[in-house]
Amino acid sequence: MQTDCNPRSITFTPLARRQLLAQFDGGRITSDAGALLLREVAIRSKLFQRMAAVVPDPRDPELIEHDQKTMFAQRVLGIACGWEDLNDHHGLRIDPLMQVATDRDADEKRPLASPATLCRLENRVSRQSCERLSELLVELFIESFDQPPQELVLDFDATDDPIHGQQEGRFFHGYYDNYCYLPLYVFCGEKLLVSYLRPSNIDAAKHSRAVLKLLVDRLRQVWPGVKIIFRADSGFCRWRLMRWCDRHGVDYVIGLARNPRLEKRAGPLMQQVQQQYEQTGHKQRLFTEFSYAAGPWDRERRVIHKAEHNSHGDNPRFVVTSLGDDPQHLYDQIYCARGEMENRIKEQQLGLFAGRTSCHHFVANQFRLLLSSFAYTLIQTLRCTVLGETELARAQAGTIRSKLLKIGAVVTTSVRRIVLQLSSAYPLKELFQKVASRLVMPQVQLE
Repeated sequence: MQTDCNPRSITFTPLARRQLLAQFDGGRITSDAGALLLREVAIRSKLFQRMAAVVPDPRDPELIEHDQKTMFAQRVLGIACGWEDLNDHHGLRIDPLMQVATDRDADEKRPLASPATLCRLENRVSRQSCERLSELLVELFIESFDQPPQELVLDFDATDDPIHGQQEGRFFHGYYDNYCYLPLYVFCGEKLLVSYLRPSNIDAAKHSRAVLKLLVDRLRQVWPGVKIIFRADSGFCRWRLMRWCDRHGVDYVIGLARNPRLEKRAGPLMQQVQQQYEQTGHKQRLFTEFSYAAGPWDRERRVIHKAEHNSHGDNPRFVVTSLGDDPQHLYDQIYCARGEMENRIKEQQLGLFAGRTSCHHFVANQFRLLLSSFAYTLIQTLRCTVLGETELARAQAGTIRSKLLKIGAVVTTSVRRIVLQLSSAYPLKELFQKVASRLVMPQVQLE
């Protein structure tokens, strides 16, 4: 056997007396074999066909080499597998597994779309197409229910999306202390309904009333009797939004920012918890409620006051609500549950690269945010439908990617079959087999 080094070899520190070499000559090997699981999820919902159907394609059909469905699959699956940049597709376009996952034959002579082709796609998507893709997100949410839900809690929140170039809509945000966009997210539990890119020179609640109205109209069209609760922090406490909720039978539980009037009203109870803390040395909490209206409000509303004193001092909190629950239950079990949305936003922004908004045009960046959102939806569907009661039932996207998607495999093709020889050393073989068996439709399983 030839053991001498050649110019293509990578030489590592020897192991005992044996040379340790590496070469990129292993053949058609992929590192993302688990993407086939996401392909099965997408097949169930016909995701990529539906994405392509709502985006007009102005190209001459006779001259098209890469159809939109395949390009959407290429981008979304790439993001889900950790390839966030367009430049990554220089190599991915000939990855045999990525070709198969996008329903393209594994053929090195017919690679997937290049970064330049994908860039042209991103820059020709219109605002109207982004609106239709956003509607598709809502439809996927509706289809995720086997039975009509009795109650839906819609969590609204904004976050910063730092930008580092001269993109359209570039503004400095004093609170976040950087140049950024200010996307609006809407989740229901772990399910994503809205990812709406906005410039940062606006109020955090900008357009939230319009978004809520569109969501309520569509959800009640499908489920007329569903109870809907709007939940958000104090950045969304706007009296016109609450008035709209009152008039349209939508309940709300919203944080209320402190001000001198509220603090004066809360003063006696705050003194009581401070005295109790001084006596016991342990954190003290008491709850009460009262009616309150800020100056511009159209009427008084129910406000829950949490009076707390701990080792750091006073920690009062206020929540305005239309619900009639017990104050402590409402605060601890209903309002504070919105904190879980922060994990979902981090998963979207960090785990699925929603912050890669580096296009010059604002609409192209909105499209990139939507691509990330569909990648999140695929992984979330995988998590909630087939990963329940497994060790990955509560795992975030990054963990699911590293444990279930990033699998080495040799890809062998013939006239009748495409065979993946998965890594024999893969530690989660049984889990992968279980997930695959739950996903693959019986009629397409072959002997």
